[in-house]
Amino acid sequence: MSQSFKVPAKESSAKLLIAGLLFLSFIPMAGGAFRLTELSGGGEITPDNARFFASPLPVVLHIISSSVYAVLGAFQFSPRLRRRKPGWHRAAGRLLVLCGLLVGLSGIWMTLFYSFPPGSGELLYALRLLFGSAMVASIILGLVSIIRGNVDRHRAWMIRGYAIGLGAGTQVFTLWAGESLAGPPGELGRALLMGAGWAINLAVAEWEIRRKRKQVLD
Repeated sequence: MSQSFKVPAKESSAKLLIAGLLFLSFIPMAGGAFRLTELSGGGEITPDNARFFASPLPVVLHIISSSVYAVLGAFQFSPRLRRRKPGWHRAAGRLLVLCGLLVGLSGIWMTLFYSFPPGSGELLYALRLLFGSAMVASIILGLVSIIRGNVDRHRAWMIRGYAIGLGAGTQVFTLWAGESLAGPPGELGRALLMGAGWAINLAVAEWEIRRKRKQVLD
């Protein structure tokens, strides 16, 4: 009897998790859609967006790949979908690896070669390179793990990569909270608030990884 109640509860919590991840993805996706419309519709060139008009390909790749990665990645957390449609899970996983690498590598490229507006600062520059590189490394390690047949390590590394990729969603809230409490942030404050978004996501990811491992051991 107890087992019959565990499966629906597990599926219900997975649905809530997927809904939360999709919600977290919505704001940066909306911003990305606005940016694509701006680029394709000949929007006004300003100091804040001139770099995108000068070299649009990296930002277009980043927006499209991050949107696919965020939405498709959320459904990889569904145990029911993985169980009933393993072929879909594998096919979606291959696409996620491609999109995730595009997200991380395009983010690194933009950090290195775009001229960012005043207020970005050296710390934020370093954090973007750090977390972009960590995302790429996590996805590669996840891919290597599944090729070697280690499902547990594969899952852990892919969760870490997804957590970093979803950082833009959390950063909306960390920046909003920081500005609400202390006013518009300066260069250092903005970098710390942006870094907090990635750090929060990774902390939640590690908690989830350890929780799942504990469930398996129990």
